[in-house]
This record gives sequence, structure tokens and C-alpha cells, in this order.
Amino acid sequence: MKIIQTPIQGLMLVETESKSDHRGAFSRFFCQNELQEFIGCSRKIVQINQSCTHTIGAVRGLHYQRAPHAEMKLIRCINGKVWDVVVDLRSESPTFLSWYAEELSNNNKRMMIVPEGCAHGFQVLEEDSELLYLHTAFYTPSSEGGIQPTDPALAISWPLPVQDLSGRDCDHPLLTSDFAGLIV
Repeated sequence: MKIIQTPIQGLMLVETESKSDHRGAFSRFFCQNELQEFIGCSRKIVQINQSCTHTIGAVRGLHYQRAPHAEMKLIRCINGKVWDVVVDLRSESPTFLSWYAEELSNNNKRMMIVPEGCAHGFQVLEEDSELLYLHTAFYTPSSEGGIQPTDPALAISWPLPVQDLSGRDCDHPLLTSDFAGLIV
């Protein structure tokens, strides 16, 4: 695994090597030893989720959980291709309200490690794209939050027109000047 620091502190891009032969391919998805420095001893994977999104251009997100249920996520595209976006919502971060994006696909085998206090979302670039999420905290509805993916304060450069938002994602508030960020 090759782990690359992005411009947002704690947000890592993980590149994995795929071994191929006439039978197919093999690649590592998770290794506690190799990711120990970034995940740490106190964090454990407690929940694994999978999503499938059918429509090209569809956006899911931007989602997060507030403390005390803030979560680190490890995200990998296992089918198709997505534009994966992370927004730093940590109040004390030097990159507060900055966003970073990477293309994740089944072909490139990249993974994002999203730290606590960041919102995550993605746009589908190929039909029937599937993501696998490893979480360090259980889903807690009373701690969930979100921001609109088209919020002008963020000015995210989505590669396609944003479409097919869920009702929940449409209802997330726009950021205002009094948004103080998250404390993690």
C-alpha cells in the first residue's frame, strides 16, 4: 500500500497494487499493520456498509457524524467509477471548509481515508457504481449531519451536472457565515 497525504490534514489517498495473472487479479483492501499509523490503536472498524448508485451524475452526500459519534471512514470503489469528495469541517483545521476530490474506481483500486470532522460525498461517473465503507463508529441518527453538495460557499467542481439527489440531501442546509465547524 502506498499512502499519500492530501492537502487536507489526515485525509489520505491509499493506492494499492493489484497482482494479476491468467486467473484474474488480487489486491489488498485493508491491512492493520500498514494503516496503523493513520488509524491508530484506539480506532477499530465497527461497521462496514456498501452502496450502489445506478445513475451517472447522481450525487450522494455530503454526510458526516458529529461527536461523540464522529467517525473515520475508509472508502473504496469496488465497481464502476466515482468522483469522491471530502470537505474539511473541523473548526480548528487550517483547511477549514476546503474540499479535496479523487477519482476512485474498481480499476485504479484507490481508497480514501476520511478523518473525523470531514463530510464525504461522491458523484457517479459510471452506471451501477458501488462503494464499500469501513467505519470506526456506529451509525447514530441523532449525530448525523450533512451539507448540500451544490453549496456555493464550497464551490465544488463536480465533473458532471449534479442530479438525482435524495430528499434528505436536498434538505441539508447551506453553510452560513455563523457556521463554526465541528469539534472532534
